Formats: sequence, structure tokens, C-alpha cells
Amino acid sequence: MSRRVVGITLDNLEELPRHCRQCVYWELAPHLKTEAEEYGETELEKEAWVSSVLLEWGSCGRIVYSESLPVGFVLFAPPNVVPRSAAFPTSPVSPDAVLLTGFNVLAEFRGGGLGRLLVQAVAQDLAKRGVKAIEAFGKTELDGDDPTVEQDCVVPADFLRSVGFKTVRPHARWPRLRLELRSGLSWKEDVEAALEQLLGTVSVSTASATLDRARV
Repeated sequence: MSRRVVGITLDNLEELPRHCRQCVYWELAPHLKTEAEEYGETELEKEAWVSSVLLEWGSCGRIVYSESLPVGFVLFAPPNVVPRSAAFPTSPVSPDAVLLTGFNVLAEFRGGGLGRLLVQAVAQDLAKRGVKAIEAFGKTELDGDDPTVEQDCVVPADFLRSVGFKTVRPHARWPRLRLELRSGLSWKEDVEAALEQLLGTVSVSTASATLDRARV
């Protein structure tokens, strides 16, 4: 089964699940969100937000496909363009971090590593752009929560921890977590450095052997 990750654009935004395209939990301040929902303008507001961030800041999301089927997505942006971030008791987001906001993998595709794949794609993109860290507000389930009610707007804290995020500001319900991009990508740098050293050793050894044969 082939999997691929592509950047979110205005052309493929419609491939997000419908309820996610219509969700402006992160993109609008709470009172404006209520107004948009009342007048049925949430999908237009979502598109306007993505368009604005793409224009002023750059890539702000990824979609993951299984074969040709879009099965998950993630959105991220600087916290100053995410009005909802100020409403959390564990705000503000660190000034050197980008905030991970909307995140969803279709229920039937969960547990297969697609969520981790999306996080890795975001980390690689932001590291190349000089960003130091990704932060996210996690959701912790408490006793008495209704397990049949899904809240896709906030990522479960347990999932964030499972893909490398560390808690930087604890809270019973809404902890803030952080993924250091340098440490998150250090394994790749270590492998590349080891390969370079190995190839250099092989080259030197080969050159020495050639020189010895020439002398004989």
C-alpha cells in the first residue's frame, strides 16, 4: 500500500473531510466562530484563512494519501495567526515555535503510523525553514468524559507524547507540549554523518590499495 504526503493548497483543500473543512475552531476567535456558524460561512472562512497564511507565511498544512485516497491531514501556523491559541490556560505558545492546530486521520486508518508520518513531514518542512520547535495544545481525557463524543479539534496529549512531544506546561485538561526540531531530526543527521565517514574511509582505503599495487 503506497502512502504519500503533499502540501495543502487551495486546490486540494476540498479533499479534507467535510466536517474539517467547515471547522474554524482554530482559525477564528470564539465569538467570530459562532457568527460564522450561524450564517453558514465556516467553509469560506477556512479557505480565506488558509489562503492568507499561504500568502503571508508559506506552507501551512499536509495531506496524507493511502493510494489515491486522502486519509489524514495536519495544519500548522505561527501562533499569532491562530486566534484560538490565546484561549487556552497553558498559553502563550513559545515565541520560537510554530503551533500545530488541526489534525485528523480517518478512524479506519488510525494505528498504522499515518499520524507519525504527518508529524515527520511537518518537522522536516519547518526545520528546513529554520523553525526551532513545534508546539501543540494537547487534550487529556478525564473521568466522566463521554467516550462516544469525538473532539477532533484538539490532538490527544498521549498521541503527541508518542511521537516525541514533551510537556512544557502541564495542565489537567489542556497541557502544552513541544517537539524540538533539532533533536527530532538528529537521527537523520547522525546517519548522514556516519555514511559520509564510511564513504570517506572506503575512498581512502581504495586509493591506498591502488597506490600500493602501482608501486608493486
